[in-house]
Amino acid sequence: MVRVGPSRWARALSSLARGGSITAGAFYSPALSQVVRDWAIETRFAAAVASSSGMVAYLRRPELAGVPALIDLVDVDSQKWFDYAAASRGAKATLYRTEARRLRKLEASLPSWARAVTLVSEAETELFRSFCPSPDVHTVPNGVDLEYFRQQSPALAEEGCVFVGALDYKPNIDAVTWFCKEIWPSVLRLHPNARLRLVGRQPVPEVLRLSEVPGVDVVGQVPDVRPHVSWAAVAVAPLRIARGVQNKVLEALAMRKPVVASPQALNGLRERLDLPALTAATPAEWVEHISRLLSDEPLRRQLGAAGRRYVEANHSWDRCLEPLSELLGLPAAAGDSGTTVLAAGGEVGS
Repeated sequence: MVRVGPSRWARALSSLARGGSITAGAFYSPALSQVVRDWAIETRFAAAVASSSGMVAYLRRPELAGVPALIDLVDVDSQKWFDYAAASRGAKATLYRTEARRLRKLEASLPSWARAVTLVSEAETELFRSFCPSPDVHTVPNGVDLEYFRQQSPALAEEGCVFVGALDYKPNIDAVTWFCKEIWPSVLRLHPNARLRLVGRQPVPEVLRLSEVPGVDVVGQVPDVRPHVSWAAVAVAPLRIARGVQNKVLEALAMRKPVVASPQALNGLRERLDLPALTAATPAEWVEHISRLLSDEPLRRQLGAAGRRYVEANHSWDRCLEPLSELLGLPAAAGDSGTTVLAAGGEVGS
C-alpha cells in the first residue's frame, strides 16, 4: 500500500492543466509506479487487474506490455461527474463537466487494449455500452462476506436508525445533510425517542454540525460498523447522487436490517424484482416508511429475514467472483496453480 498524501491535489491540478483528468492525477504516485515497474521486471504475470479508472495508468507501463489486462471500473465514474455538474452551478459545474468528459474519453478507450472491462451492475454495464458498444464489457456484481456481516445481537434501539458510509465523500455528505434537514425532523415528531447514528470515516465539518440536529449522533469513524448496524432498527440510504451498487445496502440486508433507500441508491439492484428494500422517492414516503418500520417489529423481522435470504442467494462472494477466472483466462483453481496476478486498486469512497 502506498499513501498518495496531501500532494495528490497538486498532482490532480497538474493533470487537469495538461489536459488529463483530476482522477488520474489524484491517484498517480511515483512511488507506486516504481513498485509496479519493479514487480513487472521481476515477475511474469499471467494477468493484471486495475480497480477503478484512476488505476488504469499503472497497467500501461511498457514492462506490462502483452500481459492480459482486466479493468474493473466498478461504476461509470464519468457519469458521477456529469451528475455533479448537473447539481452545481458556475465554475464548479464547468470543472465537473470537464472532468466527466475526460473520464468518458478514457473509459471509451479501454476495450481497445484491455481483455475485458467489468462493472458492478447491469445498469452500469448498460450505461457503459450506450457510449462504447463493445462485446468485452461484462457485469460482475459485488459480494458480501456472509459470515462477517451477521446480526450480532437483537436490536438495542427499537427506534434507532443508522447510516453507514464515508463521511468525507460528496454523495454521502449530500445524502446525510439533506436527510437530517428535510426528513429527520418529521420522523422525530412522530417518534420523539428516535435516534439517528451517522457512522463513517472522516466526517467533514458540514457533517459534524449535524450533531446539533435533535436526535442525531455523528459517530464518525469506527473500527467495526457491525455493532452500530446491529443497534439500529432501520438502515437508511438517502443518496441523491449514486452509482453502482451500494455496499451499505447489501451489508445491512445481510445483517437482517430493514432498509429504506432512495431510488438512486437502489439503481444498481433494479433488475432484481425480489429486492426486499423499501424505496422512498419523496419526503412523505421517507417519513411513512421509517415511521411504519419503527412501529412494527414483526414487519422489521419479516423484511430482515427476506434481506438475508436475498443476499445469500445473489451476493455471496463465491457466486459473484465466478466470471473473473474465465475473463482473465486463468485456471479454475488459480490459487493452487502457481498463477500470479497483478492487481492495482485505489480507495475512492463508498
